[in-house]
Amino acid sequence: MTVRLPGVGALFLALTVAVLGVLIVLPLGVVFQQAFAKGLDAYLEPLSQPDARAAIRLTLTVAAISVPLNALFGGAAAWAIAKFEFWGKSLLVTFIDLPFSMSPVVSGLVWVLLFGAQGWFGEWLLDHDIKIIFATSGLVLATVLVTLPFVARELIPLMQDQGSDEEAAALTLGAGGWTTFWRVTLPNIRWALLYGVLLCNARAMGEFGAVSVVSGSVRGLTTTLPLHVEVLYNDYEFVGAFAAASLLAGLGLVTLVLKTVLEWRHSGELSARRRH
Repeated sequence: MTVRLPGVGALFLALTVAVLGVLIVLPLGVVFQQAFAKGLDAYLEPLSQPDARAAIRLTLTVAAISVPLNALFGGAAAWAIAKFEFWGKSLLVTFIDLPFSMSPVVSGLVWVLLFGAQGWFGEWLLDHDIKIIFATSGLVLATVLVTLPFVARELIPLMQDQGSDEEAAALTLGAGGWTTFWRVTLPNIRWALLYGVLLCNARAMGEFGAVSVVSGSVRGLTTTLPLHVEVLYNDYEFVGAFAAASLLAGLGLVTLVLKTVLEWRHSGELSARRRH
Protein backbone atom coordinates (compact mmCIF):
# COMPACT_ATOMS: atom_id res chain seq x y z
CA MET A 1 0.00 0.00 0.00
CA THR A 2 1.29 3.47 -0.95
CA VAL A 3 0.93 6.19 1.66
CA ARG A 4 0.52 9.70 0.29
CA LEU A 5 2.20 12.48 2.28
CA PRO A 6 2.08 15.47 -0.07
CA GLY A 7 4.17 17.83 2.05
CA VAL A 8 6.85 15.35 3.08
CA GLY A 9 6.89 13.67 -0.34
CA ALA A 10 7.39 16.99 -2.12
CA LEU A 11 10.20 17.91 0.27
CA PHE A 12 12.01 14.61 -0.26
CA LEU A 13 11.52 14.84 -4.02
CA ALA A 14 12.95 18.36 -4.10
CA LEU A 15 15.88 17.27 -1.94
CA THR A 16 16.56 14.28 -4.18
CA VAL A 17 16.45 16.37 -7.36
CA ALA A 18 18.72 19.00 -5.79
CA VAL A 19 21.30 16.41 -4.70
CA LEU A 20 21.28 14.70 -8.10
CA GLY A 21 21.58 18.06 -9.80
CA VAL A 22 24.62 19.05 -7.75
CA LEU A 23 26.37 15.68 -7.76
CA ILE A 24 25.58 14.41 -11.27
CA VAL A 25 23.96 16.87 -13.67
CA LEU A 26 26.13 19.88 -12.79
CA PRO A 27 29.50 18.05 -13.09
CA LEU A 28 28.44 16.47 -16.39
CA GLY A 29 27.36 19.85 -17.68
CA VAL A 30 30.69 21.38 -16.68
CA VAL A 31 32.61 18.61 -18.46
CA PHE A 32 30.82 19.14 -21.77
CA GLN A 33 30.78 22.95 -21.41
CA GLN A 34 34.54 23.06 -20.85
CA ALA A 35 35.20 20.53 -23.60
CA PHE A 36 33.37 22.65 -26.22
CA ALA A 37 34.24 26.05 -24.70
CA LYS A 38 36.57 26.96 -27.59
CA GLY A 39 34.59 25.40 -30.38
CA LEU A 40 34.40 22.10 -32.21
CA ASP A 41 37.85 22.37 -33.81
CA ALA A 42 39.50 22.96 -30.45
CA TYR A 43 37.56 19.98 -29.10
CA LEU A 44 38.60 17.60 -31.87
CA GLU A 45 42.24 18.70 -32.12
CA PRO A 46 43.50 17.14 -28.82
CA LEU A 47 41.54 13.96 -29.53
CA SER A 48 43.42 13.57 -32.82
CA GLN A 49 46.84 13.70 -31.15
CA PRO A 50 48.90 10.46 -31.16
CA ASP A 51 48.86 10.18 -27.36
CA ALA A 52 45.08 10.54 -27.26
CA ARG A 53 44.58 7.98 -30.01
CA ALA A 54 46.94 5.60 -28.24
CA ALA A 55 45.02 6.07 -24.96
CA ILE A 56 41.68 5.41 -26.66
CA ARG A 57 43.09 2.36 -28.45
CA LEU A 58 44.58 0.97 -25.23
CA THR A 59 41.33 1.55 -23.32
CA LEU A 60 39.36 -0.33 -25.97
CA THR A 61 41.94 -3.13 -26.02
CA VAL A 62 41.88 -3.60 -22.24
CA ALA A 63 38.07 -3.59 -22.21
CA ALA A 64 37.90 -5.98 -25.19
CA ILE A 65 40.00 -8.51 -23.27
CA SER A 66 38.78 -8.08 -19.70
CA VAL A 67 35.02 -7.89 -20.36
CA PRO A 68 34.74 -11.23 -22.23
CA LEU A 69 36.92 -12.87 -19.57
CA ASN A 70 34.59 -11.63 -16.84
CA ALA A 71 31.55 -12.63 -18.88
CA LEU A 72 32.90 -16.18 -19.14
CA PHE A 73 33.82 -16.27 -15.46
CA GLY A 74 30.53 -14.70 -14.39
CA GLY A 75 28.47 -17.15 -16.42
CA ALA A 76 30.40 -20.18 -15.15
CA ALA A 77 30.38 -18.99 -11.53
CA ALA A 78 26.68 -18.14 -11.60
CA TRP A 79 25.81 -21.51 -13.14
CA ALA A 80 27.84 -23.39 -10.51
CA ILE A 81 26.45 -21.36 -7.60
CA ALA A 82 22.82 -21.33 -8.73
CA LYS A 83 22.49 -24.87 -10.08
CA PHE A 84 24.71 -27.01 -7.83
CA GLU A 85 25.49 -27.61 -4.18
CA PHE A 86 29.15 -28.03 -3.20
CA TRP A 87 31.51 -27.45 -0.30
CA GLY A 88 32.81 -23.88 -0.14
CA LYS A 89 29.90 -22.36 -2.07
CA SER A 90 29.39 -19.49 0.40
CA LEU A 91 33.14 -18.82 0.38
CA LEU A 92 33.11 -18.57 -3.42
CA VAL A 93 30.28 -16.01 -3.27
CA THR A 94 32.28 -14.03 -0.70
CA PHE A 95 35.36 -13.98 -2.93
CA ILE A 96 33.26 -12.82 -5.90
CA ASP A 97 32.01 -9.88 -3.84
CA LEU A 98 35.46 -9.02 -2.45
CA PRO A 99 36.44 -6.52 -5.20
CA PHE A 100 33.36 -4.44 -4.29
CA SER A 101 34.76 -3.86 -0.80
CA MET A 102 38.42 -3.52 -1.80
CA SER A 103 40.00 -0.24 -2.86
CA PRO A 104 40.90 -0.17 -6.57
CA VAL A 105 44.39 1.01 -5.58
CA VAL A 106 44.81 -2.16 -3.53
CA SER A 107 43.58 -4.16 -6.52
CA GLY A 108 46.44 -2.73 -8.56
CA LEU A 109 48.99 -3.06 -5.77
CA VAL A 110 48.25 -6.79 -5.52
CA TRP A 111 49.67 -7.33 -9.01
CA VAL A 112 52.72 -5.15 -8.30
CA LEU A 113 53.50 -7.26 -5.21
CA LEU A 114 53.17 -10.40 -7.32
CA PHE A 115 54.71 -9.44 -10.66
CA GLY A 116 56.72 -6.26 -9.99
CA ALA A 117 60.52 -6.22 -10.13
CA GLN A 118 60.64 -6.79 -6.36
CA GLY A 119 57.55 -9.01 -6.28
CA TRP A 120 57.18 -12.70 -5.61
CA PHE A 121 57.59 -13.68 -9.27
CA GLY A 122 59.47 -10.57 -10.42
CA GLU A 123 62.91 -12.18 -10.71
CA TRP A 124 61.58 -15.15 -12.66
CA LEU A 125 59.69 -12.85 -15.05
CA LEU A 126 62.80 -10.75 -15.63
CA ASP A 127 64.87 -13.85 -16.34
CA HIS A 128 62.34 -14.96 -18.95
CA ASP A 129 61.85 -11.47 -20.42
CA ILE A 130 58.15 -11.40 -19.51
CA LYS A 131 56.70 -7.98 -18.69
CA ILE A 132 53.42 -7.63 -16.82
CA ILE A 133 53.73 -4.48 -14.72
CA PHE A 134 53.88 -1.30 -16.87
CA ALA A 135 52.45 -3.30 -19.78
CA THR A 136 49.06 -4.07 -21.29
CA SER A 137 48.89 -7.43 -19.52
CA GLY A 138 49.12 -5.69 -16.15
CA LEU A 139 46.35 -3.28 -17.11
CA VAL A 140 44.15 -6.22 -18.11
CA LEU A 141 44.81 -8.06 -14.83
CA ALA A 142 44.00 -4.96 -12.77
CA THR A 143 40.83 -4.31 -14.75
CA VAL A 144 39.67 -7.93 -14.57
CA LEU A 145 40.03 -7.93 -10.79
CA VAL A 146 38.15 -4.66 -10.31
CA THR A 147 35.28 -5.66 -12.63
CA LEU A 148 35.12 -9.31 -11.54
CA PRO A 149 31.73 -9.22 -9.70
CA PHE A 150 29.60 -7.34 -12.23
CA VAL A 151 28.45 -10.13 -14.54
CA ALA A 152 28.29 -12.81 -11.86
CA ARG A 153 26.27 -10.61 -9.52
CA GLU A 154 23.69 -9.94 -12.24
CA LEU A 155 23.29 -13.61 -13.11
CA ILE A 156 23.35 -15.39 -9.73
CA PRO A 157 19.99 -14.11 -8.36
CA LEU A 158 18.22 -14.63 -11.69
CA MET A 159 19.51 -18.18 -12.12
CA GLN A 160 18.66 -19.03 -8.51
CA ASP A 161 15.13 -17.71 -9.07
CA GLN A 162 14.73 -19.76 -12.25
CA GLY A 163 15.77 -23.00 -10.59
CA SER A 164 16.99 -26.12 -12.39
CA ASP A 165 13.75 -27.69 -13.61
CA GLU A 166 14.26 -26.83 -17.30
CA GLU A 167 17.85 -28.07 -17.29
CA ALA A 168 16.80 -31.28 -15.56
CA ALA A 169 14.07 -31.83 -18.14
CA ALA A 170 16.55 -31.29 -20.99
CA LEU A 171 19.00 -33.76 -19.48
CA THR A 172 16.18 -36.29 -19.00
CA LEU A 173 15.33 -35.99 -22.69
CA GLY A 174 18.92 -36.84 -23.61
CA ALA A 175 20.54 -33.43 -24.09
CA GLY A 176 24.19 -33.15 -23.11
CA GLY A 177 25.64 -30.58 -20.75
CA TRP A 178 26.76 -28.11 -23.43
CA THR A 179 23.54 -28.51 -25.39
CA THR A 180 21.54 -27.83 -22.24
CA PHE A 181 23.58 -24.70 -21.54
CA TRP A 182 23.33 -23.27 -25.08
CA ARG A 183 19.70 -24.23 -25.75
CA VAL A 184 18.12 -23.80 -22.29
CA THR A 185 20.23 -21.86 -19.81
CA LEU A 186 21.72 -19.18 -22.06
CA PRO A 187 18.42 -18.07 -23.68
CA ASN A 188 16.94 -17.64 -20.20
CA ILE A 189 19.76 -15.39 -18.98
CA ARG A 190 20.78 -13.56 -22.16
CA TRP A 191 19.37 -10.15 -21.21
CA ALA A 192 20.71 -10.25 -17.68
CA LEU A 193 24.07 -11.32 -19.13
CA LEU A 194 24.04 -8.37 -21.52
CA TYR A 195 23.06 -6.08 -18.65
CA GLY A 196 26.04 -7.27 -16.62
CA VAL A 197 28.37 -6.94 -19.60
CA LEU A 198 27.28 -3.32 -20.10
CA LEU A 199 28.04 -2.44 -16.50
CA CYS A 200 31.33 -4.34 -16.63
CA ASN A 201 32.37 -2.57 -19.82
CA ALA A 202 31.55 0.87 -18.45
CA ARG A 203 33.61 0.21 -15.32
CA ALA A 204 36.48 -1.31 -17.33
CA MET A 205 36.78 1.73 -19.59
CA GLY A 206 36.46 4.20 -16.73
CA GLU A 207 38.75 2.48 -14.20
CA PHE A 208 41.46 4.75 -12.82
CA GLY A 209 42.78 3.63 -9.44
CA ALA A 210 43.86 0.07 -10.21
CA VAL A 211 45.35 0.79 -13.63
CA SER A 212 47.22 3.86 -12.37
CA VAL A 213 49.22 1.62 -10.02
CA VAL A 214 50.31 -0.90 -12.67
CA SER A 215 50.61 1.36 -15.72
CA GLY A 216 53.49 3.69 -14.90
CA SER A 217 51.57 6.36 -16.89
CA VAL A 218 53.92 6.27 -19.88
CA ARG A 219 52.29 8.59 -22.39
CA GLY A 220 51.40 6.88 -25.63
CA LEU A 221 52.19 3.43 -24.23
CA THR A 222 50.48 2.60 -20.92
CA THR A 223 48.03 5.46 -20.36
CA THR A 224 44.38 4.55 -20.71
CA LEU A 225 41.83 7.28 -21.34
CA PRO A 226 41.18 8.06 -17.63
CA LEU A 227 44.93 8.31 -17.02
CA HIS A 228 45.28 10.47 -20.12
CA VAL A 229 42.75 12.91 -18.63
CA GLU A 230 44.89 13.25 -15.52
CA VAL A 231 48.10 13.72 -17.52
CA LEU A 232 46.56 16.48 -19.64
CA TYR A 233 45.01 18.21 -16.65
CA ASN A 234 48.30 18.17 -14.74
CA ASP A 235 49.96 19.68 -17.82
CA TYR A 236 47.34 22.49 -17.82
CA GLU A 237 45.92 21.29 -21.15
CA PHE A 238 42.40 21.82 -19.90
CA VAL A 239 40.51 21.65 -23.20
CA GLY A 240 42.18 18.34 -24.08
CA ALA A 241 41.53 16.97 -20.59
CA PHE A 242 37.85 17.87 -20.71
CA ALA A 243 37.55 16.59 -24.29
CA ALA A 244 38.90 13.20 -23.22
CA ALA A 245 36.70 13.29 -20.12
CA SER A 246 33.67 13.97 -22.30
CA LEU A 247 34.31 10.69 -24.13
CA LEU A 248 34.16 8.83 -20.82
CA ALA A 249 31.07 10.78 -19.78
CA GLY A 250 29.45 9.97 -23.12
CA LEU A 251 30.20 6.30 -22.54
CA GLY A 252 28.46 6.52 -19.18
CA LEU A 253 25.40 8.15 -20.73
CA VAL A 254 25.22 5.56 -23.51
CA THR A 255 25.49 2.79 -20.90
CA LEU A 256 22.70 4.41 -18.91
CA VAL A 257 20.43 4.59 -21.96
CA LEU A 258 21.08 0.95 -22.91
CA LYS A 259 20.58 -0.11 -19.28
CA THR A 260 17.25 1.72 -19.16
CA VAL A 261 16.11 0.16 -22.44
CA LEU A 262 16.99 -3.32 -21.18
CA GLU A 263 15.13 -2.76 -17.92
CA TRP A 264 12.10 -1.43 -19.78
CA ARG A 265 11.88 -4.16 -22.41
CA HIS A 266 12.96 -7.11 -20.27
CA SER A 267 11.88 -6.15 -16.77
CA GLY A 268 10.47 -9.62 -16.09
CA GLU A 269 13.78 -11.34 -16.72
CA LEU A 270 15.67 -8.77 -14.64
CA SER A 271 13.22 -8.53 -11.75
CA ALA A 272 14.79 -11.40 -9.83
CA ARG A 273 17.93 -9.32 -9.39
CA ARG A 274 15.96 -6.63 -7.59
CA ARG A 275 14.35 -9.10 -5.21
CA HIS A 276 17.74 -10.15 -3.89
